[in-house]
Amino acid sequence: MSKKDKIETFEVDDVNLVPELLDGKHHVIPIVTGGDEPVEEVEVPEIIPILTLRSSVLFPGAITPITVGRDKSINLVRAVNAEGGILGAVLQRESDVEDPAPDDMYKVGTAARIIKILEMPNGNLTVILNGLEKIEITEYITTEPYFKARVTALRDSTPDLKSIEFEALVDSIRDVALNIINVSPSMPKEAAFAIKNIDSKRGIINFICSNMELTDEDRQSLLEAPGLLARARKLLEILIREQQLAELKNQIQERVKQEIDKQQRDYYLQQQMRTIQDELGDGADADIEKMREAAKKKNWPKEVGETFEKELQKVERLNPAVAEYSVQMTYLNLLLELPWNDVTKDNLDLNCAREQLDRDHFGLDEVKERILEHLAVIKLKGDLKSPILCLYGPPGVGKTSLGKSVAAALDRKFGRISLGGLHDESEIRGHRRTYIGAMPGRIIQTIKRCGSSNPVIILDEVDKVTVSNHGDPSSALLEVLDPEQNTTFHDNYIDMEYDLSKVLFIATANNIANIAPALRDRMEMINIPGYLVEEKVRIALDHLLPKQREAHGIKEQEMTMSAETVEGIVSGYTREAGVRSLDKNLAKIARARAKQIAFDEAFTPEITAKDVEKILGMPKFLREEYEVGGMTGVVTGLAWTEVGGDILYIESVLTPGKGKVSLTGNLGEVMKESATIAHEWVMAHHKELGIDPAMFEQNDINIHVPEGAIPKDGPSAGITMVTSIVSTYTGRKVKERIAMTGETTLRGRVMPVGGVKEKILAAKRAGITELILSEENRKDIAEIKEDYIAGLTFHYVKTNDEVLKLALEK
Repeated sequence: MSKKDKIETFEVDDVNLVPELLDGKHHVIPIVTGGDEPVEEVEVPEIIPILTLRSSVLFPGAITPITVGRDKSINLVRAVNAEGGILGAVLQRESDVEDPAPDDMYKVGTAARIIKILEMPNGNLTVILNGLEKIEITEYITTEPYFKARVTALRDSTPDLKSIEFEALVDSIRDVALNIINVSPSMPKEAAFAIKNIDSKRGIINFICSNMELTDEDRQSLLEAPGLLARARKLLEILIREQQLAELKNQIQERVKQEIDKQQRDYYLQQQMRTIQDELGDGADADIEKMREAAKKKNWPKEVGETFEKELQKVERLNPAVAEYSVQMTYLNLLLELPWNDVTKDNLDLNCAREQLDRDHFGLDEVKERILEHLAVIKLKGDLKSPILCLYGPPGVGKTSLGKSVAAALDRKFGRISLGGLHDESEIRGHRRTYIGAMPGRIIQTIKRCGSSNPVIILDEVDKVTVSNHGDPSSALLEVLDPEQNTTFHDNYIDMEYDLSKVLFIATANNIANIAPALRDRMEMINIPGYLVEEKVRIALDHLLPKQREAHGIKEQEMTMSAETVEGIVSGYTREAGVRSLDKNLAKIARARAKQIAFDEAFTPEITAKDVEKILGMPKFLREEYEVGGMTGVVTGLAWTEVGGDILYIESVLTPGKGKVSLTGNLGEVMKESATIAHEWVMAHHKELGIDPAMFEQNDINIHVPEGAIPKDGPSAGITMVTSIVSTYTGRKVKERIAMTGETTLRGRVMPVGGVKEKILAAKRAGITELILSEENRKDIAEIKEDYIAGLTFHYVKTNDEVLKLALEK
């Protein structure tokens, strides 16, 4: 070094101060002061001892404390110190190698002089080395008792110290190093003081190379740089990288600290809130304990209890503020509220049950007998898998309300599920508990609401379930309504099996054709046809009228009605199989009477036919509407509709033309085919029927079904069309008060049709006395009560010829 440069060293008497001074690492002591004059060359011997360093790189011009602990290194240090010579400090490639060989060490190191040796309490030495000159090892001479090697001095090339580029590099290095010290909490602040006070450009570069927290590989690459300018460039590159890492590390730590602070704050507040709630006795822990106590009293399967306890323990580990907490609590509350094995005791007094059914509903004998059979088996056996009954028939005949009567007769809880328009399978099976809005299916909800596992549940309008992209609910109902499967019904929400075998399901439907075949196969189908006029009168007087009086606040003595008046309402203002329209008309009369009472108007308690006409208006349906017998080409047919049976008329007329057949009346494809078949059959049998063939060529025929705004379809009008066409071509009149239903074939055979019960009731309401049916429909008539067919004459036919003989006059 030049005479103008001054090396300052710290005298360290107490070895315990060294770790504090050096931060327990290989930080150097700032020593270079003075100008940037050329450094005096140091005479480095050709052969010198080599001290291997584990994780330190000594730079020329720097003073660095080195901890020496290996025996070979201790012997080397003591020998060199005794002789006052120079040693070479070289970094070994792998720090964990305990006894390195020559190949384990880098080739470039630094020649150094020992300034002072400190004896450490643990037997190690702390040696303060003064870096002199960079050296390169050419070959190792000996390895024992320590390494000696032949070396070559490598003097750093010195750039023009007044160069703008070099000056800018040094300033940038200084600024970046200071910034790293500011943002890095692990860097000693004394280093910033030293960097600011070192004026030598060479000194600042070597000081930062030694003192900054860099990897050993980076330090070695800096030492091996071919000159001071190259070292400065590489050092700036490394420092900028370290600065970016330090800033990024600080940002990450700050975000983590903020998040931890927020969590600690939330935890502290939650603990305070829990403490307050515990003092008040209404905390989350108290709720959980209440649920655990309630679970001990539950009569549920063992696996349900195990699942409940497992889910409850999961809740205990959750923060009440998180969304999952409320989801879990809702689920656990449902498990507690479900009845599981809790059932109500059935009323097995069969006479009492029969009285209950008869009191609530008039007629419906087949359904009542089926319920009583079910009770009888339970009474004898003690247990029975509940059957699934499906009551089908027109609206207003009491299918839904029958469920309440059955529940009352059995002394069971009652629930109702409306399936009309249902299109989502999860409404039956429930939603999976993967989101906050999840809920159990309607079956489980209804059972929870009933509070017992053996209620009577009405599945209303099962024929109106629809299919959508959310699944097929009717397929989900298969498991519910199959007695062999519903013992292990799986709801997605509770995610456990639930026994539905004790539930008495009663399904209702208007049109069984709309029910999926697989679903229909699992139910016991019971038909409920429409009511006769006499039955409607009884229902009105015994059930509907008292209900309307109570609903409108009218006393029994303030509104009475005779059977004749009710019959007039039934025949003149209703045209249905059930009693819904009748109930609406009675409600309208009740409102009129309530108004008279409220205004203190004078009135007589009994409602007369004149009062009915004044309130309801003129009769909408007149008997003469049905009396169309004795006409040519007009025949009365019978049709089935969703509201019960109805009559329809087939009219035909001839006009001059070329044999064209026209069909009008909003007919469906099947009905159009029936008309075509009927006309073809008539043309094929014109000789037997006495029709001149020229009539087919010289006339057009129009076949019409009145009420054209109403769509009509089905094969039931086949023989009716044959009769109308033959009557038109022959001029023979149709007999009075006769109606018919049946399908025809091209060969003149009469085929059976469905909906016979509803059609017969419609015929009787219309005043028809004779009915023509297919021979194969005879079995259907045998199943009908005699009250329904009293006053009717049935003719069973096999061919169209028999139909014409019965329907047309001579």
